[in-house]
Amino acid sequence: MKRYFALLLMLAFFAGGKALADEFTKEDLKKWHEAFMKVVEEGEKLFHSPTLGKNKVSCDMCHPNAANTHPETYPKFQKQLGKVVGLRDMINWCIQNPLEGEPLPLDDPRLIALEAYITWERRGVPLAPGKH
Repeated sequence: MKRYFALLLMLAFFAGGKALADEFTKEDLKKWHEAFMKVVEEGEKLFHSPTLGKNKVSCDMCHPNAANTHPETYPKFQKQLGKVVGLRDMINWCIQNPLEGEPLPLDDPRLIALEAYITWERRGVPLAPGKH
């Protein structure tokens, strides 16, 4: 059965591979990049703002320009949490501990913006999940 399914997939791909891939235009790419950069800009504002916590501390007080955050190494074992976590988990740990704030839901636009900014600042660095 698995061989039959694999054969069907290969035939579908070679017969009309374009139908399996997303199609988009240069205008789409421009629109998507602009939307992404708006989120990065929001993340940068949040990163440099004391509004995430209760003690007037901001992320940039420990990590100027998102330095030493190493998003390219996540997921990884994080000793503060005692388990393998993603970048959003570590961002929330920082919000709860150094910033003395409430953790953000994983789908919160602010958390996504922070992650986008931190990752953007490290663009071009090779992925190295699990690295310390």
